[in-house]
Amino acid sequence: MTRYVALLRGIAPTNPSMRNENLRRVAEGLGLTGVRTVISSGNVLFDSDSGDRDALQQQLEAARPRELGFRSTSIVRSSHEIGRLLEADPFAGYEHGPASYLLVTFVQDRARWGDPAPTPPDGAAIDVVGAAHGAVFTVTDATARTTDVMGWLEKVYGTRISSRTWRTVLRLHRALE
Repeated sequence: MTRYVALLRGIAPTNPSMRNENLRRVAEGLGLTGVRTVISSGNVLFDSDSGDRDALQQQLEAARPRELGFRSTSIVRSSHEIGRLLEADPFAGYEHGPASYLLVTFVQDRARWGDPAPTPPDGAAIDVVGAAHGAVFTVTDATARTTDVMGWLEKVYGTRISSRTWRTVLRLHRALE
């Protein structure tokens, strides 16, 4: 069995269909075990004997419209893959807080994983600190006026992405262990 996290895009906990208990029910209905959720923003942890992450993503994405009435990108990563992100320590020297926002954007399209880190638009208060293991790491200066980080990332990678703060990634790693 492998422990995974599904990072769901665009989950609004105020939408009754998107509540954690419904997300868990859909995952359990697919035969996934050990299902639990971490915070209310679409982080579903589960165990599966499948080693085909792409198939798991597709199954989760196909089930939500049928079971809950909405579409959402699913980006599935194993506990090992999340651990590799921590080992890479992309935000060494940075601190998440009122002045800086540390964001990990997970990219679903494997063909894009080898792309170099993108260059932010001129004048943007965004620092791209790297790209590795299917994720892009950005630091936004929260004290400056900046472009829409998510909008810019969608222009670069498309909408098959899902972002989490570094703090959330650390929390998911603890929950996956």
